Amino acid sequence: MNNLDLIVGRQPVLELLRAGGVLKKVLLASGITGTVISEIEKLAHSQGFNVERKDRKHLDSLAPDLNHQGVIALGYEFRYTALESILSRLEKTEEKPFLVLLDQIQDPQNLGAIIRTAEAVGAHGVVIPSRRSAQVTSAVFKASAGAASYIPIALEKNLNSLVEQLKKKGFWIFGTDASGSKIYHRVDYRIPLALVLGSEGKGISRLLKEKCDYLVNIPMRGKINSLNASAAGAVLMYEVLRQRGN
Repeated sequence: MNNLDLIVGRQPVLELLRAGGVLKKVLLASGITGTVISEIEKLAHSQGFNVERKDRKHLDSLAPDLNHQGVIALGYEFRYTALESILSRLEKTEEKPFLVLLDQIQDPQNLGAIIRTAEAVGAHGVVIPSRRSAQVTSAVFKASAGAASYIPIALEKNLNSLVEQLKKKGFWIFGTDASGSKIYHRVDYRIPLALVLGSEGKGISRLLKEKCDYLVNIPMRGKINSLNASAAGAVLMYEVLRQRGN
């Protein structure tokens, strides 16, 4: 369990309440109104959470570095999902498994954006390392626009061992790399797969790259020769969605 003292922003707090997240109370800036605010108040009250109106300066003092938009949820208990639980659920579904493995993604905004896209395309889970990686924080939760409330997120010590485990369960491992021999849209994603996205600077680690069944690249025609992790991840995840007929 990871206690996030603050969840900030209208959409993240709304999605948190919609997903049934457990928290202590919701703070709203005095005088703030609107459809989303009304829904936040209604959901919070229906779930037994206190809603308090506070001066905006008070909210600013609680979250000085985050754009809270006049909405803060306090005391949310975020829970990582055990990988065994994710795999167990997959065994009970007829859908082709689709996991997203993140190798040392250290920027919270990138991590949040990847989680948001993974949830949007229907990935079955996101796995992040327990070391040398951003983890789910208030900033990540906000960048995910609340998607972290819905998609299972697992924390693993060793992605190399995990990949070996997934291969034994019939997964194919696709890694992203500028030198990859396959263009990303010319491979078949209609199989059980885990998509590995590397860090912003170094990409996928050497050993993990060697364990991938396929390394795919995204063609670049401009002067900039790379995309950030969340942009590259979005391109690839939506190609998986496209190929699977959605």
